[in-house]
This record gives sequence, structure tokens and C-alpha cells, in this order.
Amino acid sequence: MGRKERREREEKRENYATKHSAQKKKETLIAIGVLSVIAVIVGYAGYLFLTMTETPGGPGSPEGAGALGSEHSHAALLVKIFGDTFEFASPAFQIKSSWIHFEGNDGTTIHKHATGINLGYLFETLAIGLDDQCYVFPDGKQFCSSEDYKLRFFINSEEVPDIREYEIMEGDRVLIVYGAETPEEIKAYLLQLDNQDLIK
Repeated sequence: MGRKERREREEKRENYATKHSAQKKKETLIAIGVLSVIAVIVGYAGYLFLTMTETPGGPGSPEGAGALGSEHSHAALLVKIFGDTFEFASPAFQIKSSWIHFEGNDGTTIHKHATGINLGYLFETLAIGLDDQCYVFPDGKQFCSSEDYKLRFFINSEEVPDIREYEIMEGDRVLIVYGAETPEEIKAYLLQLDNQDLIK
């Protein structure tokens, strides 16, 4: 083997080593960049989580809400429309808000996880329109008080004009009725509500 061939082989080795080293550096820089982006995303998500759970009014919190976890109350809910029970157990009504919701495929127990959260907010998260006159399903079907039928509210067996501003407390029983029920039928609904188990 001549000097010329030896020199060409050495140059090839050096070129290969240089290319290989440059490729390794490039791959290392890409990996560092990707890991840096992931670290920034994880850090930002951690920051959002901490501010949401530790400070009132964190990102996404309802107006006037306390810190997530500042309370954990349960209340039973029964909604009767023309005598039929409206069920909240379907996935369409499960955990629509971290602050107040139905969970575990149960549609009878309200779970409230912060102070300052009222029933009006619960129904907003479920896309159910509710005021002192009308109960409006997500599909737009309305049940409004008229001469023949009334929308009525009961909290712990006491009739109230509106429930939107009410904040549930542990063990509360909330009844919403639409129809032309007799006092005996209302009494039967209240008894049914009292017999509902709270799922904790």
C-alpha cells in the first residue's frame, strides 16, 4: 500500500469521524431542545395546577369561588318534570366542573368542592337553563310556569322562590318540580328525596 492510498484512507477516516461527531452533536442539541420544551410545558402546567387549587379565582374558577378543595359537601337532588324523574347519571352530566358536579355515574348526589359555589353555577355547567320561571333542557325544550303548570323549588322540604343563589350544605335535599302536582304528590316527592342515599 502506497503513501497516497494510506493518506486517502486516513482522510476518509477523519471525514467519517468529523461527520459522525457533527451528527452526534446535532442529535444531542435536538434532544436538549425537545427536553427543554417538555420541561417548560410541565412547569407551566404545574403552575396552573397550583394556582387553580391554592388560590381563589385561579384560572377557570367561577366568580366568587373559594380555592378548589376548600369544601366538600354533598346534597341530594331530585328533578320531576310532569312526574318523570330527570336523571343526571348519563355521561353528558358527569363532572362538567371541578367545583361542583355529579360523579361516578350517579345522578342524584351533588358534590361541591369549593366555597362560594351556588346551584345556578351547577346548572350552567350542565347547559341547563334555570331561572325562577323556566327549566330549559340542553336541547332547548322549555318548561316554564304558566296558568296550568308551575316550576317549584324545595330545599329541605321548604318551598323557596328560586335556588340559583343557594349554596348547598352537607346533607341538603333539593327538589325541583314542574307540573300541576297536588300537595299529596309533592309530599310523596319529598319523601322520595329524603330516602335518596348520598353517594360520597
